Parts: sequence; structure tokens; C-alpha cells
Amino acid sequence: MLTRRHLLKSFSSGAAMLAASGLLPAWARSPRSLSEAGITALSGNRFDLDIARSAINIDGRTGEAITVNGTLPAPLLRWKEGEQVTMRVTNHLDEDTSIHWHGMLVPFQMDGVPGVTFPGIKAGETFEYTFPVRQSGTYWYHSHSGLQEQLGHYGPLVVDPAGSDPVDYDREYVVVLSDYTFEGPHRIFAKLKKMSDTYNFQQRTAGDFMRDVSRMGLGETVEERLMWGDMRMSPTDIADVTGATYTFLVNGHGPGDNWTALFELGERVRLRFVNASAMSVFNVRIPGLPLSIVQADGQNVRPVERDEFQIGVAETYDVVVTPRKDQAYTLMCESIDRSGYGRATLAPRPGMEAEVPPLRPRPLLTMKDMGMAGHGGMSHGSMDHAAMGQGEPAGHKSGEMDHGSMDHSAMGHGAMDHGAMGHGSALAGAMQKDGMEGMGAMETHNHPTGPGIANTAMQPQNRLGEPGIGLEDVTHRVLVYTDLESLAPNPDTRAPGREIELHLTGNMERYMWSFDGKKFSEVTEPIIFHYGERLRLTMVNDTMMPHPIHLHGMFFELVTGAGDHKPRKHTIVVKPGEKMSFDVTADEEGDWAFHCHLLYHMHAGMFQVVSVRKDMAEASQ
Repeated sequence: MLTRRHLLKSFSSGAAMLAASGLLPAWARSPRSLSEAGITALSGNRFDLDIARSAINIDGRTGEAITVNGTLPAPLLRWKEGEQVTMRVTNHLDEDTSIHWHGMLVPFQMDGVPGVTFPGIKAGETFEYTFPVRQSGTYWYHSHSGLQEQLGHYGPLVVDPAGSDPVDYDREYVVVLSDYTFEGPHRIFAKLKKMSDTYNFQQRTAGDFMRDVSRMGLGETVEERLMWGDMRMSPTDIADVTGATYTFLVNGHGPGDNWTALFELGERVRLRFVNASAMSVFNVRIPGLPLSIVQADGQNVRPVERDEFQIGVAETYDVVVTPRKDQAYTLMCESIDRSGYGRATLAPRPGMEAEVPPLRPRPLLTMKDMGMAGHGGMSHGSMDHAAMGQGEPAGHKSGEMDHGSMDHSAMGHGAMDHGAMGHGSALAGAMQKDGMEGMGAMETHNHPTGPGIANTAMQPQNRLGEPGIGLEDVTHRVLVYTDLESLAPNPDTRAPGREIELHLTGNMERYMWSFDGKKFSEVTEPIIFHYGERLRLTMVNDTMMPHPIHLHGMFFELVTGAGDHKPRKHTIVVKPGEKMSFDVTADEEGDWAFHCHLLYHMHAGMFQVVSVRKDMAEASQ
């Protein structure tokens, strides 16, 4: 193990003086390097990256991956804000490849999306990415070619600030969450197209029906089942691809490998979480340690202490923890549908382990997730506690509390009236007023019908103040989007002058995904942003799946009622049946991808192009 003493001895006397004076960044003073923690770390401003197929071993099982420089995940790239970086990427595959710098502000020609910003990197060729680093924070990079991302083509990216870091910490680790299948992504996609619930092994049973009858009565139970049947949907359809085929990884290690990070008592440990999975949303907690969230999507936020957070595909969160006990702690990263988990250990010494919490009961979707707000009384709290043979949750006693039929309004969960917590109608009103002065006409798209649209949200609601699916009724503190406030004032506080509304649409039965009922191959024109304008994009999720929506090239501000400190993000999880908005300044000229970051949804057509055009802006003036 590399100690502070050994680290300082390895430096020159000048560097040692800097370290002693605290002028070196915290990561350089860390007694344990990131490379020793299982991730290869590369720093500087020139990098050679080789993309190839490699054999891997996960929990004792061998498979094949697409790797960068032979590692899974790809090497950590460490950049410095204000520098010019160059990456020479050589393709050793027998197919085209690419790298997209997720969340980075780059010229559109360097964004790495084949067919949108460049032609891709042909087999045997080398492409050179070069651009100035204009920001700091935690980001990641990945392939934007085919389904390569599922096979391991992703890696973390950390940019150190040019000045002082507002986050105080003694040691840090990058924690890359992902999902791996030995089955192969093209086989998975083919199965989903034939039978969309192929991997859903948590369907409701006759036993569930009898329990619901005893709880709700025969008539209401039958009516509820018929309603789901008419829509050809299932309340257990939480995730398309599950632990039935996935092994959930932490820094490339399966649960059995138990990746471990070390700490010294009383240290402030910064954990940079990156969800680099193809399809998996994770609920993250460290039992026994509160989490101070200090950054979201690479942007510093006012620190907020919580006990658990849900991280959507492509999101990043930085948290700081301070272990004060001489014991091991489990990093529990539970999949949203509770079909599996990734786990790691935070410990004072190698070889230590903490208890791994059992998987919690699976959640169930509700009428509210269909966009039917009037049925909100059927909350996610009506979890099937016997579905996975785990009994009832801790603290629950039969007969004391009927979660399925009770009115949760007093607790702010059932119909999701969060007024008592500041998240209900008052928040919705504040968000509607936030920046609306001077707003021009809304540009809405006709909401079509057809085989690609199985559901329309009749009463969509803003759900930014709600926890993610399955976390509504937990007794500890859960992060919600409205908890996030930008540490610095937003750079553009103008009111939006235009609003565009988009619907997230799909047909799970046929595995069809789209925007406004059109998959990418059917779209003839891009979404036009006029260069320099401030506009609002409102999204309505007509599906029963949470969709992590990512806009390339620009950050946007969530309309949360936070005034000039709205959280700035590049990816937002839009909940089922939700209507939410974000504001964006169109200050990055070029064509930019805009898509759902669930890989198979994007592959099926949930993809668009946003075109920021100066000529259009000049023509409109």
C-alpha cells in the first residue's frame, strides 16, 4: 500500500514542499492512488488510446469485452481545466468505432457521434481528438457506435479545476457503475424485439392476486388487473434488461470480486460515482454513512446530506463521506428493479468486509406512472414483499400498515401531494412562474397515435421533487432533484423566449421507442435552436419507463424553483407520467445528439438531433 510517507519520498524536494504546504490537489496528496484502486489512471494533455477486443474475467467467469488500452473500464483520463488535450484513438476492431466525451463542452466536430458530427473511426484507422478543456468536474467517455458501450467501451474522466476546488477532501476514488452480459448485446436486443418482457422474471403470480384480493377486495383487484391487461402493460415492468442476464459491476468487478477502497479514520473521502451502464438505474447507499452530495453531472452544488440517491444511466454524482469507525462499510448499488446489485467495500484495511444488505422487495408501477394522477393512491409502496422470498421489510408488521390501500397523502407519498415538504402544488406553481415572464408561444408537436405509441399520459405531473421508483416509502433521506442547487449562480438568467414541448413515446410490447411517435429513421428535420437564444424544453413522458435524456454539447438548468441557482445538468431522468422542463442557452453552434441514454431505447429510435444555427438566429432577427 502506498502511504503518505512513500508518496512524499517519491516526489522531488520541490513537490514535497508543495504537498506539505497543501498546494497540490487532493488527489495528488492521496495516500492511495486511483491506479492501485483498480482503475488505470492517465494524466497529462496527450493520450494514446487503443480500442480492441480483450478477454475479461468477472467473478471467475471469462468473457469478451471491447476495451480501451486493454482495461475494463477504460483508463481514467485526468485533465486540467484550461489546457488543450489531444487523444490519438486507434481502432483495432473489425468495425467502426468512436468516442464521445460525455458532458464535455467541445467543438461539435470533436463530439464523437458517427453520422452526426463525424463519420466514425474506420477499422485500422487513427482519429485525433483535440480541444481546449473549458470546465472541471467528474465526467466519462464512451463509444457512440452500435452497441459497443454494452461490451465495455466506457471509462471515467476527471477534470481538475484551474483554481482552488470548493470541495474539501483528503482522498478520492472513482466509482464506475455498469452492467455486463455474457450473452451479447445484439442477442439481447433481438430478444427484446421478439418478447419485451424476456428478462422480467418478477411477474405477478396467482399468490400476488390472492394477497391483493385480501387487501383491496375482489372487485377492485379484478378491475385493476383488467386495466393493466387492456393496456398490455405490467406493473412489474421496471427495467427492460435485468439481473437475469446482467452482472452489475463496480469498476469492472462483480459482486463476488468485492472491489475495495481504503481510508484512514476521520478522512473526508470523495467518491466520484459514474453510471456507465447500458440500461441500469441504481439506488446507491452506504449503510452507516451519510452522504454529502457535492456535485451533480460535473457541476458543483450546494452540499446536501442524504442517505441514498438514485443515479440514472449517464449521470454522475460526487459525494463526500467521513468514516469515523474502525470498520468496513458496504457500497450498496442496487438495481432499480431489485433484480441484482453491484457492491464494493470501503475499509480501513485490506481484506475487510461489511454485511451486504439483502435486496429489498421489488417495486410496482402505479396508475400515476401511466400519467393518471387521480389514481395516485396506489403507490409504489404496494410492493410485493414476498415476490423475492424476502418477507416483509424491516420494521413492517403484518396488519399494522396496509401500504397498498392506505391513503399516503398524510405522508406525502400516495397521490404525491408534497405540499408539506415543499414539493407539491406550491413547487409546481413556482416552477411554472420561474423564468416565464416574457415567454413566447410554445412550439408543441402534434401528439400522434399509431403502433409506436401504447400510452398517452392524460394527467402528467411534475415529479422532480419525488424520489425515484421504489424509494418513495423508505424511512431514510433520499435525494430528489429539487434538493440540488447550483453552488455558483447560473451563467444565464434570462427568461426563456421560446418553449418547445416533446413527448417521450414508446410501445413496450413491440419494443418501439421514439420522440413524438417518430423513431430517428423517420425524422426528416432536426430540432432547431437559434444561436444565442434562451429557450425552454418541456418533456412529457407518455411511457411507463424512466428515461435518462441526454443533450450533447450544452448544459441545461432544471426548472425547479431554485431561482438563479437551478441545478445544471447534461442528463435528466424523466419519470413515468412526468411533465418537466429545463432551460438552455443555445451558445454552442453545430449539430448535437439528443437522446435517451438507455442504450437499447436509443438503438430502437429514441434519438434526435438538435441543430444550433447562427443563420437561423440572424434570419429571425
